[in-house]
Amino acid sequence: MSFPISLEFFPPKTPEGADKLRAVRQQLYGLRPEFCSVTFGAGGSTQEGTLATVREIMGEGCAAAPHLSCIGQSRDSIRERLAAYGAAGVQRIVALRGDLPSGYGLGGEFRYASDLVAFIRSETGHRFRIEVAAYPEVHPQAKSPEADLQAFIAKVEAGADAGITQYFFNADAYLRFVDELRRRGVDAPVVPGIMPITSSSQLLRFSDACGAEVPRWIRLRLQAFGDDTASIQAFGLDVVTALCEQLREAGAPGLHFYTMNQSKAVLEISRRLGA
Repeated sequence: MSFPISLEFFPPKTPEGADKLRAVRQQLYGLRPEFCSVTFGAGGSTQEGTLATVREIMGEGCAAAPHLSCIGQSRDSIRERLAAYGAAGVQRIVALRGDLPSGYGLGGEFRYASDLVAFIRSETGHRFRIEVAAYPEVHPQAKSPEADLQAFIAKVEAGADAGITQYFFNADAYLRFVDELRRRGVDAPVVPGIMPITSSSQLLRFSDACGAEVPRWIRLRLQAFGDDTASIQAFGLDVVTALCEQLREAGAPGLHFYTMNQSKAVLEISRRLGA
């Protein structure tokens, strides 16, 4: 599609999962994504899987951006990871603080994602394009909306090129976030993160965990469908396509789809958007 999109995958844990993800990617490459990002587990628990998946994607002819989280990491371990990514031909990185695993102390030599961004720049100059996380509905651990805005600004000032948001279903939250940044003189692109709705229970569980707001009307409609998967998915396609259309018309610089290693919903939303 002419409107830029990117896709997020997570490293599969089994050979069967790897085979399934290869098939999913082949279906989604028809959308000509700008890049595919690959997640990185808490404390680096999937880091080898991240690199293996990134190499496969690049071997399939698509740009890939590994996530790099700094919780529990040392400067040496991050330096090694950057060297491995550079040797693999990676040109962009999604730099994150990362989630704290349960029972896991903060640890490591980096406290904030801005520290990680500054370290990547000091070590590698402009070798990598760096994307960072943005939270239009405020990070659940932020002291205030203003503190959250300042945290994003700190990442840009440390050298980040662009932001990718946590998913949301209220376009106004995104538009207000971008307006607040522009008022402060920050012009880095902020790409909306889009979560297809394919399962009611999964969506509500994820959203409660990460602080993404599911508007009451969406929550009630999903609950009313009960176990009617077909109705949930049809409703989800309508809601998310309308959100994407609103964002596109409002001037969003692209869309970043959280695929959950599935292709069906992303393909249908893209088709409805004119892909």
